[in-house]
Order: sequence, then structure tokens, then C-alpha cells
Amino acid sequence: MTNIGIVITSTRPTRIGPKVATWIAAQAPEGVEVEIIDLAEQGLPFLSEPGMPKDGNYEQATTIAWSEKVSSLDGLIFATAEYNASFTAPLKNAIDHLFTEWEGKPVALVGYGWMGGSRAVEALKPVFGNVSAVVVDAPGLVFMDEISIDGDLTVNDETTAALAATFAELEAKVPATA
Repeated sequence: MTNIGIVITSTRPTRIGPKVATWIAAQAPEGVEVEIIDLAEQGLPFLSEPGMPKDGNYEQATTIAWSEKVSSLDGLIFATAEYNASFTAPLKNAIDHLFTEWEGKPVALVGYGWMGGSRAVEALKPVFGNVSAVVVDAPGLVFMDEISIDGDLTVNDETTAALAATFAELEAKVPATA
């Protein structure tokens, strides 16, 4: 069984990330167990650890819990909101809280927004590359084509098939020791 976390990256009260994450979870193939993780519920303060994340000597309970969660998963899919041509600050904070936990971890970035979240996804790739995560291709959801601004999804078959390929690639990239 492969365990994939689906991360809601927006923490706004009016966000649609939970709807996107629920759709992603519903597309999981047999043999893949998914868990939706809401960054709004992780309670990660902005870089409150006194030490460097690379050392892994966490003191804050929230960081320890986040580390344990990421470490327990075989891979992650980030439901990536695009705000002002980039990704959300809570997502950057969640990435920056950890370091070694990302090494070799397969991640996919399902963007959503007016351009399918493409600018957020492109901005995230070097961030995940720097922490040695393995980024796999994933589709984006374009407002008014496949998703309304209220989060109602009308996803086409091509995007659904692309997400199936994303799940398959994530599974293929899971290290043998996972």
C-alpha cells in the first residue's frame, strides 16, 4: 500500500483548496491510501525553531508533528493555489520548517487558478529541488474551464487521466525502502 498525503496549501477562510483536495483524493487508484492534510490545521508558526531545519533538532511540537507526518508518507500531492503569480506563504513556511524529510520524497503539484496555477507550480519546482524532493508532473485546474471560483469542479477526461498518470509516477518514484 502506498500512502500519499494530499496537502491543502491555502489557509484563507474562503479557500477552495478542500474541494480540490477532495477531488484529488477521489482519483486515487486502488492500492493507494490517501490522507488529506490541511496546512491551516498544522499550526506552523513562521520559522519559530531556534535551530536550522537541516539539523533536524526540532523543539516545537508543531514542527515535530509536521516532520513525523511528512516522514510517514510515501509521497505528497500539493493542491497548490496560485496567489499573485506564486504559491502561498503557508506552503513556503511548511517546506522551510523541514529539510531532510524532503530528500528523495516524491511530490506532485496540482495547481489551480486563472492559469491552472502554472506560475505557482513553476515557482515551487526550484524550492522543492533545493530540498532534494523529486517533483513529478501533475495537471493544473483552470478557473472557468475546470473549476469555478467557488471551487465547483467540472474536470475533463484529459485532466483526470493526467492525474492518474501523476499517481502512477508518484508510486514509481517511491524509494524501495519506503
